[in-house]
Amino acid sequence: MDLPAEDHAALRDEGLAYEVFEDSGMLCVQLTGFPLPEGLNAAQADILLRLHPLYPDVPPDMWWASPALTTATGGTIPATEVHESHRGRNWQRWSRHLPPSAWQAGTDSLKSYIALLRTELATAGAAT
Repeated sequence: MDLPAEDHAALRDEGLAYEVFEDSGMLCVQLTGFPLPEGLNAAQADILLRLHPLYPDVPPDMWWASPALTTATGGTIPATEVHESHRGRNWQRWSRHLPPSAWQAGTDSLKSYIALLRTELATAGAAT
């Protein structure tokens, strides 16, 4: 189980440190030291993507952050209250779901999903 070559290329092109592994039947990508926008309580975090085995035909659904993120003033970010353990670490789940027509199999990739992730993080940081 591995990412498509275009996803590896996109992650490298963006200069992101990452690891791909399998966990409980899911294809996982850990983005290490992912840079965060201003307005959050950290400058960087590890981000975990747990991809369905049929990815990229099935879109990503949610991501996880470690350490847990809040606004810079300590405010809770909506739909991030659940914490889960993966690979012996505590992860904050960001419950974000794409509308059914938002993911175009064969067109969308981790590059487009990471763009969404960045937008959501910036929105959370702007709520400070």
